[in-house]
Amino acid sequence: MSFLKASLPYFEVAWAILLIITILLQQKGTGLSSAFGGSDGNIYRTKRGLEKGLFISTIVLAVLFLLFALLHLLIK
Repeated sequence: MSFLKASLPYFEVAWAILLIITILLQQKGTGLSSAFGGSDGNIYRTKRGLEKGLFISTIVLAVLFLLFALLHLLIK
């Protein structure tokens, strides 16, 4: 239990960095393009290949980060 308590903050930092990287690697320009007059983002399309993998890995990393944060709260 002591090892888990001591190493948990390092796991949280590692998951946070991985989560930030996967969010930044996703396709750029899709969020605010319509706010500044761009109409390219109005077309619906499905995610395929690497884009779908990044999307799923972002969700998995976010859930794992949340679980590590809750575990950190429970151990204290």
